Amino acid sequence: MKKDVQVLVDKGEMLPLMEEFYTIQGEGYHKGTAAYFVRIGGCDVGCHWCDVKESWNANLHPPTETSKIIENAKTYSDTIVVTGGEPLTWDMTRLTEGLKAENMQVHIETSGAYRLTGIWDWICLSPKKMKLPTQEVYEKADELKMIIYNKDDFRFAEEQAAKVNESCILYLQPEWSKRDKVVPEIVDYVMKNPKWKVSLQTHKYLNIP
Repeated sequence: MKKDVQVLVDKGEMLPLMEEFYTIQGEGYHKGTAAYFVRIGGCDVGCHWCDVKESWNANLHPPTETSKIIENAKTYSDTIVVTGGEPLTWDMTRLTEGLKAENMQVHIETSGAYRLTGIWDWICLSPKKMKLPTQEVYEKADELKMIIYNKDDFRFAEEQAAKVNESCILYLQPEWSKRDKVVPEIVDYVMKNPKWKVSLQTHKYLNIP
């Protein structure tokens, strides 16, 4: 990346844009809601089951003017979901200020592993064992989405639930490739521990992005 471009990226005036698309939010509290997704490249958290590993290397995704991302987004929906990759790798201040100036509802999906930047109406926190969230994200998360891949993930989920604020909504979501095995375990767990709710990747069942 050229030095002058890198400076703009560091300021959040440009962002490595992987893709943007209008679809239905498939997961968590806002499932079923029409939303415009902005997927930002770059992530070093390294989940082995990640379904968008092509997002990891930010250098593969063209630095795009943040103002252009905002202009595109506002033509589709008043709900914008910023995801990745790990969007908090970058400074989200310019992007979210611009979206809020257009009266957008702005959501983020994050592992919480980096400093919280930006103005958010909804924070979906999905912690990962290899790089835990910052205290600020724990305190501000609106929903906690724990991905269940194996039995130890239930232990990890409880550990993380103890760190978020009291009003944070708690979700257990099956890792897609293991769903046939872990869905019955999740159902059983939620029935025994009703503070949790089940989240499914309904967009995959609907065969949409």
